[in-house]
Amino acid sequence: MLTLDKVFDAQKVLKGIVRETQCVKATGIAPNCELWLKPENLQNTGSFKLRGSGYKIATLSDEEKAKGVIACSAGNHAQGVALAAQKAGIKAVICLPDSAPISKVEATKSYGAEVVLVDGVYDDAYAKALELRDSEGYTFVHPFDDEMVIAGQGTVALEILHDLDDIDAVIVPIGGGGLISGIAYAIKSIRPSIKVYGVQAAGAPSMFNSINDGKIERLDKVSTIADGIAVKQPGDNTFKYVSDYVDEVATVTEDEICSAILALIEKQKMIAEGAGAVAVAAAMFNKFPVEGKKVVAVVSGGNIDVNILSRIIKRGLMKSGRVSNLLIELIDKPGQLKDVSRIIADHGGNVTSVHHERAGDTESINGCYLRIAMETRDYAHVEEIKQALISEGLKVVESN
Repeated sequence: MLTLDKVFDAQKVLKGIVRETQCVKATGIAPNCELWLKPENLQNTGSFKLRGSGYKIATLSDEEKAKGVIACSAGNHAQGVALAAQKAGIKAVICLPDSAPISKVEATKSYGAEVVLVDGVYDDAYAKALELRDSEGYTFVHPFDDEMVIAGQGTVALEILHDLDDIDAVIVPIGGGGLISGIAYAIKSIRPSIKVYGVQAAGAPSMFNSINDGKIERLDKVSTIADGIAVKQPGDNTFKYVSDYVDEVATVTEDEICSAILALIEKQKMIAEGAGAVAVAAAMFNKFPVEGKKVVAVVSGGNIDVNILSRIIKRGLMKSGRVSNLLIELIDKPGQLKDVSRIIADHGGNVTSVHHERAGDTESINGCYLRIAMETRDYAHVEEIKQALISEGLKVVESN
């Protein structure tokens, strides 16, 4: 059984394993509330996962430690188990799908774990981990549905309450539900007046659907850039804790996640992975009734693949109106491009690319299309430029 004593014990046990990540005030991200960040992206291994796995491993018996531990993960849990096992001086075996990014495989190995690459996907790697557990006697460290793991994650709440004793709400990412189970249980046990809100990616709403329908449900597929919370089915324990202690669960879109990642980079100089940014996205896009409230968003991890970071930033810029595109229909004659450029420049826009198309279904036989990409301040700025073009007799066919 999960108890508050276990959460406090976990805090004591984890002293030499995890870093206490101090809450940081965030300005200019969510103007409707007083937003603070719990930066678990700055945690050792770059994620909160070390807390749960660290406590689970620390509380094993001597016999269990002698045999070692096994886990299955393509991301943060793998690294958390590997480092926790290294600090405990015991063997760790991590089963990964052979499609896992090389960077994550090498990061897991760097913490001293033995990596077993399994043909197929996560489910195949999970089956292999259970097979090795049974044949070799390893202890399986579940990524979320284990009460010792949940107690370890609950230490996040203790640190929040130590830093800020007058908060109104905490917003937490949800994948399988281990993090929010620990946080919600601890907060509601100590300060039941504080609201606890959970956030999932709209492309992986397993807990959201399950809570709304009152029963555990499994998704056929998941699709989201927030791969750290792309979980098809909640755990039995986590579903119960979320049902009992979490006030509301909502979802955020891919565009909203990208916008939150971009906002954290620009406003806080902080890198978050997709899963780590969903709580901030929920605050930014008013998913919960927190207007005028003092709110903590848990930034759960920062292990983002740098190969896709530029694409995410671009998408975030488009979502916030910082990058925009115009399609303008013109008469094909000298000086037209000069006029368009002048109008945009006069209103503070910066043209980044121009594409001229003569072929097309224009009203005039001498017509053409001009595709303009530009940097702008926000959607209001885009509209200002669009209206300026129209007022000078130009036909704006499309804007986005």
